[in-house]
Amino acid sequence: MTQTTKPATEGGGAVAVERRSRFATLDWRRYVIYIGFVVIFIFFAILLGDQGFLSPNNLLNILRQTATITVIAVGMTYVISCAEIDLSVGSVAGLASVVTAMAVANWGVVVGVIAGLLVGVVVGSINGGLVAGLGIPSFLVTLGMLGIAFGLAQWITDSAPQPILSYAYNLAFGSGNLGPFPGLVVWMAIFVAVGAIVLSKTRFGRQVLATGGNRMAAEFTGINTKRIKFEVLLISGTVAAFAGMLYAGRLQSGRFQWGQGDELSAIAAVILGGTSLFGGAGSVIGTLFGALLIGLINNGLILAGLDASQQQVIRGAIIILAVALARKK
Repeated sequence: MTQTTKPATEGGGAVAVERRSRFATLDWRRYVIYIGFVVIFIFFAILLGDQGFLSPNNLLNILRQTATITVIAVGMTYVISCAEIDLSVGSVAGLASVVTAMAVANWGVVVGVIAGLLVGVVVGSINGGLVAGLGIPSFLVTLGMLGIAFGLAQWITDSAPQPILSYAYNLAFGSGNLGPFPGLVVWMAIFVAVGAIVLSKTRFGRQVLATGGNRMAAEFTGINTKRIKFEVLLISGTVAAFAGMLYAGRLQSGRFQWGQGDELSAIAAVILGGTSLFGGAGSVIGTLFGALLIGLINNGLILAGLDASQQQVIRGAIIILAVALARKK
């Protein structure tokens, strides 16, 4: 009996050791965002359950308020995965919103949509050209572009809001519903789905991650890293402009303030979602949960009665936490 049971015991011990080894080597930082989301959701559900936190209308409001940030953050995921940064996205969204509003008022919806997207293409091309072509750090380029886009949007409108009276535009870009789902949520789902598939399943996505992980090694494998850097900044600018168009549709006007500060929320969402601040690793699905977590916290703080300044403090703490949890290569 001893001889027949000993191998089984040894086999069971080997399995236990293997399981402990897997547990010890598991990278828990990959799952922090999902665990944190569930914990904070349960916390607010218990604390604010009698204040309507779990009501369908409030949950849809969280999705609506998070949608534009998520769209911006999808583009930012590509930039940070490539070991770059784009600080201009919030101002680009504001500029695109006023250009779109002015174009819709003068030439109609089609021209307005084209004009809004062109804002992102032009700004993204300038950012990408300066970073990839001249080798200027993306932090400095996009910081300067932040001021240019914000000032230009304020200048051309003389600080006045630009109303959008087109029912068709407002319905398509933020104010309408697709069945039971708000249009903003549908747009968010489209960008997340496309962004996740491209980053994880396509050659371009692999090249973005390779460029961010090790630029020299990527070049030795034949990847044109300058082109990749240009393209991710072009994508970021264009996506930010589309987010500005969603702002304009939802709020039925273009204003230079739309998108102000969104660059910080987008960066926090991306890093919280598991994208490495140092490049080489990225997750669009994680970015979605990072943005939802920020929206969840903002909504909970409002229902809890905190004022704007206190919410700003919490938001800053989230950004610090995001950097602290960033996965190093």
